[in-house]
Amino acid sequence: MTKGPLYAVTGLFDTPDKLLHASEETVKRGYTKFDCHTPYPVHGLDGAMSLKDSTLGYLAFFFGMTGAVSALAFITWVTAVDYPLVVGGKPFWSWPAFVPPIFEVTVLSASVLTTLAMIAVYFKMPNTAHPLHDTPYMKAVSADRYGIAIQAADPAFDERSATEFLRTLGALAVEPVWFDRERAHHGAKLLEPRFLGVLAVTALTVAAVAYGTLNHAMYWEPFNWMQNQGNKLKAQKPSTFFRDGRGMRTPVGGTVARGFMPYAYKGQPDSAAKYLVNPAVPTQKVLDRGRQKYLTFCSPCHGNFGRGDSRLNQQFPNPPTLHSDKVRTWPDGALYHVITEGQNVMPAYGSQIARDDRWAIVHYLRVLQRAHFAKETDLQ
Repeated sequence: MTKGPLYAVTGLFDTPDKLLHASEETVKRGYTKFDCHTPYPVHGLDGAMSLKDSTLGYLAFFFGMTGAVSALAFITWVTAVDYPLVVGGKPFWSWPAFVPPIFEVTVLSASVLTTLAMIAVYFKMPNTAHPLHDTPYMKAVSADRYGIAIQAADPAFDERSATEFLRTLGALAVEPVWFDRERAHHGAKLLEPRFLGVLAVTALTVAAVAYGTLNHAMYWEPFNWMQNQGNKLKAQKPSTFFRDGRGMRTPVGGTVARGFMPYAYKGQPDSAAKYLVNPAVPTQKVLDRGRQKYLTFCSPCHGNFGRGDSRLNQQFPNPPTLHSDKVRTWPDGALYHVITEGQNVMPAYGSQIARDDRWAIVHYLRVLQRAHFAKETDLQ
């Protein structure tokens, strides 16, 4: 490094209070271009330096609102103009669903653009080879000292008077700091051919590596093992491995899921009617559950009240009424068995309705039967 123009005169202090006093005296002396450096934030230092409130907050607010309005406008155009789509019965312009993406765009716009503005506008694309870097002064204020640097660019600056001024304030060490002659007039290097060449080579290298990795390397062994899985079967897809050509297989006969007891009366309606007892207590909660499941699975054929008045408009054979003497005298176990395994043209619902829900349906069916044949005492 060769000494170039003088950058600043620096002074070190051993306490933050002395630095606060020095900052106040520097302002009174008429210096306007100076800076303070501390190993940690010192409360009140900005006031002692007479620093004005930063306008960066206004820029952050502007960028954030710009992002919010832009996101809202884009979402509005997509959902209401370019690709209107009804989702769950909501209107095209359903603002509650827009809040999360608008919030994200607002935060990203404010943070990213504010940072870029801080670097480009406020710091004027600073040189990474700052004259204070690697100086004894900067090493000290990064550890356990507090410093002030009066810049030579200050209109009131004079090296000799600035040096004497810092000494009168009690500075432990007063030293001048010079620019590196080779970098004193570095200027903007964004359009320098060497920089643009490195940028182009970097971009081409990254693009080539990404293209080769994603389009070729990922198909080499062993990276393609997850893609080529041999005889893997996918749901609803045919298979040439099995004779019937079906990829989806029924469980092997007699298999029992862990923690599950199979239905003990499969194909035994009389035994189910004789030995099965409804374990559910007909509380209001159980009856409400039974009503919900009945209306979901049973009412399309049996009707909402079990009268056999199907809503399928003769597209399926109408079942008998659930209020016949035969059905009313059936034990709960018989009704449970029919729901579980089906009967005649009625399919089995054992795989669709949970066991507790089947018993709840039986309770609700008893309620419908009692209501259909209500006694005078029931109406009192």
